[in-house]
Amino acid sequence: MRALAICGSPRKEGNTEILLRRCLAGLAGQGIPGDLIRLAEHEVKPCTACGKCGQVKDRSCPGVDGDDFAAVFARMVEADIILVGSPVYFGSATPNLMALLDRAGYVARANGGLFSRKLGGPVVVARRAGQNFTFAQLLFWYMINDMVVPGSSYWNVSFGRQVGEVENDAEGLATVDRFAQNLAWLAGKLAG
Repeated sequence: MRALAICGSPRKEGNTEILLRRCLAGLAGQGIPGDLIRLAEHEVKPCTACGKCGQVKDRSCPGVDGDDFAAVFARMVEADIILVGSPVYFGSATPNLMALLDRAGYVARANGGLFSRKLGGPVVVARRAGQNFTFAQLLFWYMINDMVVPGSSYWNVSFGRQVGEVENDAEGLATVDRFAQNLAWLAGKLAG
């Protein structure tokens, strides 16, 4: 088992990354190693609706050239657990994260459901509001890709604006901790 966390925040080492790293640490504590990808360090262009991924079926996105999609997508396919995190931007996930998820979803589905039955789930942080919609937006991506998402003690959302403020949200941190525990428990049950 191996986990991959994808941080959709353009802010390096910000609140979203703090939550994802906490989740990865919880998994590592249960014997599941993982890595973090910062989309801030990668360019992933949006889907152009060309439909070539459905025609070519070679685990690629032949309609868009010159970006980092292929490398990030390959890591997603290799992972057993995929976590995504986003701050709330005007009531939704960041455009760079959605560009990745839109293209990854199309390519995965065109190639026989490459994410089917992988584990994972979203983590969302905002200054004040919008977490529930963004959490649901990201959760829809997991559901349409036939993935398995365990619950937690609450939705995987937290509050914070300035870097590190999320660490003051005790309930949000406890929710992420429980989510990581449930992911590890479920991974153990499925492997058993």
